[in-house]
Amino acid sequence: MSDLSDVWKRVDSVAKFLGEHLGPAPDAVMVLGSGLRDVASELTDERALQFDEIPYWPKSTVAGHTGELRCGKLGDRRVLLQLGRVHLYEGYTVEEVVRPIRSIIQWGVKTVIMTNAAGGINEYLKPGALMFIDDHLNLTGHNPLVGPNDDSRGERFPDMTDTYSRKLRALLVEEASRLDIDFKMGVYAGLLGPSYETPAEVKMLRGLGADAVGMSTVLEVVAARHMGADIAGISCISNMAASYNGPRLTHEDVQMAAGRATTQMKRLILSVVEKL
Repeated sequence: MSDLSDVWKRVDSVAKFLGEHLGPAPDAVMVLGSGLRDVASELTDERALQFDEIPYWPKSTVAGHTGELRCGKLGDRRVLLQLGRVHLYEGYTVEEVVRPIRSIIQWGVKTVIMTNAAGGINEYLKPGALMFIDDHLNLTGHNPLVGPNDDSRGERFPDMTDTYSRKLRALLVEEASRLDIDFKMGVYAGLLGPSYETPAEVKMLRGLGADAVGMSTVLEVVAARHMGADIAGISCISNMAASYNGPRLTHEDVQMAAGRATTQMKRLILSVVEKL
């Protein structure tokens, strides 16, 4: 485990770099998962940074994760789009996985919209559907808050009752309904990966109350909540999770299904950002 002071020195260094190269902190950040990078096509007046240009920023090794920050305007609002993320299964530490979101919040961004591609467990979630996350199950076996706590960054025992902001979730529901975009509400289970779940594991997850499953998001959300950010979560259902009679699962199918949902995602995000 890294020394606590080193952990936050790296966060502060990244935050300072973002301010120097992208200007004042924007109104919100959107972390865009597998296949969802086309949302960035609506951005105007933008500045961009590649992950490998940013000190201490971990580099994504997963297909479909562009590895870029874009800061600009969606409508009248200034936002940051994080195109891609890193995962524990790539061999990164928990500290490295959450360093980007910690740095963005330290820069001054207080509203976080997390997106991901997920497998549908609940039968009402079909590929291409959007699920607004109202809670999660952290089944990665890790927590970014383990170890000494810096009380100036966040409290030792943060409350997780309203992890996904009710206000932001209500805004998602309101705008999706107004735009006639179909959505469901549900619980996201975050697992370690990178193997997809076995049919028996999917059955277990269903019994635990999970509606969708993926390999990201939960650690970033815990870290963001610890620092006091307001968080919304959207899962794009890219496939049905494994069943004994189901088709073979591939990452290419995940990317394609996420891409099909991009149009709906773009319409929703543009509308929601205007109302933040």
